[in-house]
Amino acid sequence: MLVSHLVNLSLLLGSVLSYGVMWPLIGQLKGNWFPASLEETSMKSLYGYKVFLAVALILGDGLYTFVKVMFCTIINVHGRLRNKKLGPAAVDHQKKHLDDQRVNEMFLRETIPFWVAAVGYLAFSLISVIAVPIIFPQLKWYYVIGAYVLAPSLAFCNAYGAGLTDINMAYNYGKVALFVLAALSGRENGVVAALAGCGLVKSVLSVACILMQDFKTAQLTFTSPRAMFLSQVVGTAIGCIIAPSSFFLFYKAFDIGNPYGEFKAPFALIYRNMAVLGVEGFSALPQHCLQLCYGFFAFAIAVNLVRDFSPQKIGQWMPLPMVMGVPFLIGASFAIDMSIGSLIVFAWHKRNTKKAEYMVPAVASGLICGEGLWTLPAAILALAQVKPPICMKFVPS
Repeated sequence: MLVSHLVNLSLLLGSVLSYGVMWPLIGQLKGNWFPASLEETSMKSLYGYKVFLAVALILGDGLYTFVKVMFCTIINVHGRLRNKKLGPAAVDHQKKHLDDQRVNEMFLRETIPFWVAAVGYLAFSLISVIAVPIIFPQLKWYYVIGAYVLAPSLAFCNAYGAGLTDINMAYNYGKVALFVLAALSGRENGVVAALAGCGLVKSVLSVACILMQDFKTAQLTFTSPRAMFLSQVVGTAIGCIIAPSSFFLFYKAFDIGNPYGEFKAPFALIYRNMAVLGVEGFSALPQHCLQLCYGFFAFAIAVNLVRDFSPQKIGQWMPLPMVMGVPFLIGASFAIDMSIGSLIVFAWHKRNTKKAEYMVPAVASGLICGEGLWTLPAAILALAQVKPPICMKFVPS
């Protein structure tokens, strides 16, 4: 109910294409394209097609967005440098309004000294160089140093690009680091090293982007940047305790990662298999999967090109490839839930647009909070081995 109709329709399209068309057709080729004796969860069976075709869509969409954002960032930075060289007379038309100047003036009264950032970054980098290889022995200390050397320039690009496009590209930078580390680490340690290094790079870049977005909020609300930064520090420190505790409670209470369970953790499987692909090469793919991956990768790029360069009346109907890739692995039922929410919003707007504009977020928030608040009692009941009193299952006749 909160996301756009395009997102929900893209999910529905991905569900119909995967579970309605492709998986039944590929399933009929059991014994031809892949051995019939393999379990369904094997990466050499139908499950391999589900994972790697989702990866192809996500990588194609991510790579296109990555190049697009980088291009916009470079053009924008070049334009700013050029305007500075032209002198004040050439940029008079770009002067901000008085209100904007007042907002900036108040925000810049309290600056955070550069030495605080430099000393903090070096100190935490040193801690990571020591601690991360202890936690993940497969990720050598020199890879951690390399990640922290590259991170500042990548963090600048990510934060600047997010300011231009409102897109956090940390996940795409992380995928690049994943493939590089998987190729460098070798078969023995490559998968774990690539996943740990990807998480390290992604975390650094994501924090830089989110911090910049929060500074923007502080500027607009006349909030002290030092107060905002201190709040971030306190929140992060609390999160270092709360987040792992919540995770392990959730992990012990529910069957996480089970492809047949409620919590499939699809992106964990996707990233792991990206690492496997980087280590083992295309030999990790089942038969004819590479050709299908090429097709879906090209489809993702083509759809983005049509959206960006075609007339708006055509481009606005182009699906989102990354969203389409999610049902390929997580299942079609999720898309049905999202589509029902979108249908409710559509009908509500048709009946009373003004009321729907301010009531839909409240209704959606209530649904989210209700299910979210039940997660903790459900986890406690699951740990106590308490199961629902009624269970229903449908089996073939």
